[in-house]
Amino acid sequence: MLNTPNSKSAMTYYIIAVVVLILDQISKYYFNSTFELYESVDVIAPILNWTLAYNYGAAFSFLADAGGWQKWFFAILGLAVSVFIIGYLRQTATHAKVLSLGLALILGGAVGNVIDRFIHGYVIDFIHVHYADVWHYPVFNIADIGICVGMALVVWDMMFLEKKRAKETP
Repeated sequence: MLNTPNSKSAMTYYIIAVVVLILDQISKYYFNSTFELYESVDVIAPILNWTLAYNYGAAFSFLADAGGWQKWFFAILGLAVSVFIIGYLRQTATHAKVLSLGLALILGGAVGNVIDRFIHGYVIDFIHVHYADVWHYPVFNIADIGICVGMALVVWDMMFLEKKRAKETP
């Protein structure tokens, strides 16, 4: 049967999530212990810097100045999403590899940012993409990359692969 559950191969995707989580936490630890807040070092001038920043909100510092309740809201939301993904990975079709990889990347990133929220009360960011002093993208981290790439893979799967899988199901 082509649409068999992923419960046996889910462990591979859990390992991918753990790798994302470890890379995220090691990099955050390094930058947080080596840099001063807002310290910036050119990596590829004028487009990439390492810049230590703390994000008290969500993506793009959404709700960063909300008074503190957002820490718990985003931490609980991240935990809920993570628990859902852990269960959902076991239920996805074995051959839905793009979907499973996307979910694993999201899981690793979500847990990485949840850890920051519980330990520090904010998310540690350090990757600063910009163009000189003309344009600045919000500072981000490895977890954010996992979440964004994972979401792109999930959307790709939904748009182009899900219908194909449905047609192949006996």
